Amino acid sequence: MLADDIMTKERWALQAVRPMTDEEFNLWQALIEARVGMTMGAARRSFLGTSLSLRMRELGMQDYGAYYERMVQGSGSAAEPEWAVLVDRLTVQETSFFRHQPSYDCYGRHIESLLHEPARRQINIWSVGCSTGEEPYSLAMQLQVQLEQAARSDIYWGITASDISLPTLAKARRGIYGSRRCQQIPENLMSRFFQPAGRDQFQIQASVRERICFVQINVMELENAPIYGVDVIFCQNVLIYFKRFRKRDIVGRLVDRLAPGGLLILGVNEMVDWQHPHLDRVNDAGVLAFRRRITI
Repeated sequence: MLADDIMTKERWALQAVRPMTDEEFNLWQALIEARVGMTMGAARRSFLGTSLSLRMRELGMQDYGAYYERMVQGSGSAAEPEWAVLVDRLTVQETSFFRHQPSYDCYGRHIESLLHEPARRQINIWSVGCSTGEEPYSLAMQLQVQLEQAARSDIYWGITASDISLPTLAKARRGIYGSRRCQQIPENLMSRFFQPAGRDQFQIQASVRERICFVQINVMELENAPIYGVDVIFCQNVLIYFKRFRKRDIVGRLVDRLAPGGLLILGVNEMVDWQHPHLDRVNDAGVLAFRRRITI
């Protein structure tokens, strides 16, 4: 990089963030929704402007319009590298181990029912919007314990963990977390599945990481996801980014991936008054979960 380019970037980095104009906000709002389905309402205008400005500073750009043109002229796919970086900045990666315990209790009861099937030889799980990995690792630890308790070493199991953000997936694959992130993990699971990984850091053991396939998937493009016959789909804190009609489309495609008798667990308040002809609501007031009907 030339010295003049470096100086230009440094000067830009010191400048105050310029508010977006109405036209710029409307253009970016429409583009982001078209590419990745995320809704950026008026309440998130300041957040959007700040996120774009920070990324533009890293690129040495000074104009929302120029950055917009760069994104429009890209590959057209949300998987394009610059889109992956931007989406990472726009999504709130707020998650934790065993978040919303009632959902994990529901999951555990379903797993127990599967383990009582003598002919069962595999269990497939999908964590949609896995963020930095706490959810799929929580699902994996709970499943491993239940398998051991049921003495079902004859069952092969695996978890697909998907997210749109490549940087987030990279963190998830490493499986390294600070002690504060691990506070909600029961002590028996902490000692069983984690090992020290530096000062105040812990890494989930390789035998668990190897069971999880982290993959980039845009929920707007689920029709292209080669995932079928899933026994449990966990999709929590993902649908909050989408409009009502998009939520229905996304969940409908997830239902298509469920095996007969499979369980779909959503965030409690993410799909109000929603029904599907192939699903039955699980009778649990503290959980939003559905089971796919077994047709003969």
